Amino acid sequence: MTSQTCRLFGLSIIMIYFGRFGSSLILANLQNDIYDLKADFNSSLSDVADGGPIFTEKLKNWTERNEKRIILSQIVSMYLEMLENTDKSKGHVRRISEELFTLKNSLPDGLKKLKDLMDLSKLQMSDLKIQRKAVNELFSVLQTLVETPASFKRKRSQSQRRCKC
Repeated sequence: MTSQTCRLFGLSIIMIYFGRFGSSLILANLQNDIYDLKADFNSSLSDVADGGPIFTEKLKNWTERNEKRIILSQIVSMYLEMLENTDKSKGHVRRISEELFTLKNSLPDGLKKLKDLMDLSKLQMSDLKIQRKAVNELFSVLQTLVETPASFKRKRSQSQRRCKC
């Protein structure tokens, strides 16, 4: 699968995942617009496949619906950023941008969550002050972890198995 096909597939996944397309006709029209966009970007050049896909491989690592919404929010924002510098007088560019903008508005603020993750990765855990703060928060963090929805689901399914009502 070529990289441009992967991007088309990725964009199609984004659109379908959020139920934006009620009919395959709309998706087919957008697919034609994406083919036109590919021509604008010369995405059939051989170097496009170098290094593999940039978005669709990342999507495989995000399995839960809410997780996917975070990464898809970021991907949609990146597509919109890319399209900002294109010729919006072209109908296909305008239609794709409008659909992506509509999707972006239906997604959570993934950028805020991404910033939180990046801030955490920058913490200097060798810093004594950071360590003291972390220790002070340890109980709250563990309490939150124990109370996650996954543990609720597990408890609920265990109690349902026991009850033969």
